[in-house]
Amino acid sequence: MDARSNMSMRGRVGGSRLLVLACVMGLASCQTSPPEKPAIPQPGHAAPAQGSEYRIPAGSREYRVDAAASLLQILVYRGGAMARLGHNHVIASHHLAGSVYLAEDPLATRFDIRFPVNELTIDEPALREAMGSPDFPPQVPQSAREGTRTNLLSESLLDGAHHPEIRLRATDVRPAGSGYDVGVQVTFRDSNYSLRVPVTVSREGGAVVASGEFPLKQSELGLKPFSVAMGTLVVLDDMKVRFQLTARP
Repeated sequence: MDARSNMSMRGRVGGSRLLVLACVMGLASCQTSPPEKPAIPQPGHAAPAQGSEYRIPAGSREYRVDAAASLLQILVYRGGAMARLGHNHVIASHHLAGSVYLAEDPLATRFDIRFPVNELTIDEPALREAMGSPDFPPQVPQSAREGTRTNLLSESLLDGAHHPEIRLRATDVRPAGSGYDVGVQVTFRDSNYSLRVPVTVSREGGAVVASGEFPLKQSELGLKPFSVAMGTLVVLDDMKVRFQLTARP
C-alpha cells in the first residue's frame, strides 16, 4: 500500500470515528427513553400488598392539595464512560391536585393525588440552582431541554397523548421513627405499581405539609433505561424523588 492509499485509509477511519461521535452526541442530547417502544406490563404488575386497598376513612376530614405550595421533583442521572456528553435532569410537577383525608388516627389517613403528565417541566434553572450541587449546574441548553421533553412525553415513555395523568393513592400508613412509611399505589399507563414512601408531616397554620425523599428505579415502573454506544452512555435506572405537598381544609 503506497503512502497516498495509507493516508486515504486513515482519513476514512478518522471520518468514521467522527461520525460515531456525532451520532452519540446527538443521542446524548438528553434523551431519557429508549428509541424503541418497551413492552407495557399488564395491570397489577406490582399491585399493592395483600390486604391493602384505598378507602376513604370514615369520619375523616378532607384537605385539598394546594398546587401553588406543592412540588414534585424527579432527579434523573446520566452514567457510563461517556456520561460527560449528557446531563442529569430535574423533572418537576407544579400541578399536584387531589385530596388528603385526615383521620383521628394518623395511621388511617389516606390521600388521592394526581398530576398531569403533559405539564411536567424539564430542568428549570431555578430548581437546578436550588440543588446546590455540581451535578446540576443551573444552565442546560434549551435544545437539550426540548429534546428531553419530547422524549419524556413520547409513546415509548410516558405517552402523554394517551395517558395524560399519573395517580397516587395511599393504601396504608405505618409509623416509622418521627414520620411515617406510606404504601402508595401508582397508576401509570393503565398499570398499577406499589411503592413504600417515607413521609414527614408537619402543621403550618391550618395547613398540613407532607414531605419526603426516596430512591426509585425506572424499571420499577416498567420503563427501560436509555443506553447507547454499547453502554458507554446511559440514563441510570436509579432515580431520586423529592416532594413537598401542602393541603388545606
